[in-house]
Amino acid sequence: MKSEILQLQKRFQLESFDFGNYLELLQKKLKVHQDKCNSFVTLLNPTLKREGVLSGVPYALKDNFSTKGILTTASSNTLKNYIPVYNATVYEKLLESGALLVGKTTMDEFGMGATGTTGHTGVVTNPFDETRQAGGSSAGSAAVVASGILPFALGSDTGDSVRKPAAYCGIVGYKPTYGLISRYGMFPFASSLDHVGVLTRTVKDAAIVVDQIKGQDPKDMTSIDSSQIHLQKRLENKENKHKKLFYLKEIMDIDRYENPSEDLKETFALFEKTLVKAKELGWSVQSESIDVTLLEALASSYMCISCAEATSNLSNLTGIIFGLRGKSNQINEMIKESRTDGFSPLIKRRLVIGSYVLQKENQEKYFKNAMRVRKLIVDRMNELFQTYDALILPCGEGRAKLLDGSKNSFSKEVAVLENHMVIGNFGGFPSITIPNGYIKGLPVGINLTGAVRDDENLLEIADSLEEKIDFQLFGGEK
Repeated sequence: MKSEILQLQKRFQLESFDFGNYLELLQKKLKVHQDKCNSFVTLLNPTLKREGVLSGVPYALKDNFSTKGILTTASSNTLKNYIPVYNATVYEKLLESGALLVGKTTMDEFGMGATGTTGHTGVVTNPFDETRQAGGSSAGSAAVVASGILPFALGSDTGDSVRKPAAYCGIVGYKPTYGLISRYGMFPFASSLDHVGVLTRTVKDAAIVVDQIKGQDPKDMTSIDSSQIHLQKRLENKENKHKKLFYLKEIMDIDRYENPSEDLKETFALFEKTLVKAKELGWSVQSESIDVTLLEALASSYMCISCAEATSNLSNLTGIIFGLRGKSNQINEMIKESRTDGFSPLIKRRLVIGSYVLQKENQEKYFKNAMRVRKLIVDRMNELFQTYDALILPCGEGRAKLLDGSKNSFSKEVAVLENHMVIGNFGGFPSITIPNGYIKGLPVGINLTGAVRDDENLLEIADSLEEKIDFQLFGGEK
C-alpha cells in the first residue's frame, strides 16, 4: 500500500499547491469529525514550516504528551487547566521535522482504560459506528486517523492502548521496542510498561514517522541507541527472506471456547485466511504453546504491576504545585479534596489497587507473584524468538465493543484473547496491529509481535502481509 505521507509531501512541494486553502479545508473537516467522534480536547491552528522530512504533514498528539504553552490535560479534571512549560521529546522532534500539530486528542484518563469513554471531555465514538467504542486509551488518535483526515497521530501504549484502538478503527498501530522512542514529556502511567506508539493507515507511514522520532535521549535513561535501525529504508529494500511465524494454540483452539460468539468464529475464519496468505508468501506458520495458567494470569498480573506503578507516578498530583487545588486551608485536606474531585472513579479504583498490592503484607502474594508471571512469559517468548520471526494472533474477539456495555462481558478464554497483547509490554517487544478485514461492516485486526530490537524485520513482515490482505478503509460490506 502507498504511503499517504509521501503522497502529501509531493503535493506540498508543487509550486501551484495552495496550502492556505488546504489548511482551511482541513480545519473544516476536523470540526465535522469532532462533532461526530469527539476525538479532540484541543484543536489548533498550525502554520506551515517548509523545512524537514515531514514538512506540511498534519498530525494529532495524544493529550498526555507535554506541549509548551498548549493545554495538556491527560483527559483528567485534575489537569483540565494545565499548560506545560516544556515540550516532550517526540513533540520537539516532530517540530524539527516540519510536521503540523493540529490538535491534542482525547484519551482514557491518564491512559488507564481500554474504552475511550473515561476522558473528562466525554466519550470518543468509533467513526464506523457511533454506537461503538473507538478503543482505548488512544481513542481520539485512532478515530481521527481512521476518519481519513490525518495521515498519522501519536499515542501511548501500556497494555495495548495503541494497538487495540487501531484494530477497532481499521488502521495500523505500532508500538516499537521499549526505549526506541524517548518518553521524556509523556505523562507516565506504568513506567516499566509505557511505550510511545504511532497510528497510521499504512505500515510504510508508521516506519516514516518512527524514523523521525526514535533515538537515544539524555533526558530519558530508558531510551536506547537506534542509530542502526532504519525502518523506512528496510521497507524500500525488502530482503524477502523466508519468515517463520507462530501462534499460540491455547488461544487459537476454538474447542476451548464454550459457546463461541459469531464474532469469534468470524475472527478465527479471517485469521485462517491470513495464515494462508502468509504461506503464499513462502513463509511457515506453526503453533506453539505457553502454559495456559500463565496466559490466564496475564490480565491480573498486568493490573497488579500497572496499578502499583501508577500509584507512584501519580503521587505528584496533589494540587499544591499544579493541577486542581482543594479549597481547604489545611494542606492534607487540600490534597484530599484535589484528588477526590480531580480523579474519576476508575482512577481511584486503580490507585487503591496499586496501594493495596504494594502494602508490605500483600507484596509477596500479589505484586511479586505478578512480576514472576511476567518473567516466565517473557522468558518463554524470548525462547520462541530464537526460532521464529514473529508471533501472530487476532487482536481480540472481534468488532469494537458497544458503548452501552451490552454483550461486552468476556469468558475466561475470551479474556486471554482480549488481553494477550500485554505480552508486548511485559517484554518491551515491538508489536504492530494491521487491519485484517471486516465483520458485519466493522474492521478487525491482527497483531504481530517480534523480538526486542528486531523492529525492521517485524515491519517488513507487517508490510508484506498488509499488501496481501489489501484492506480498504471503509470498504467493508454492511
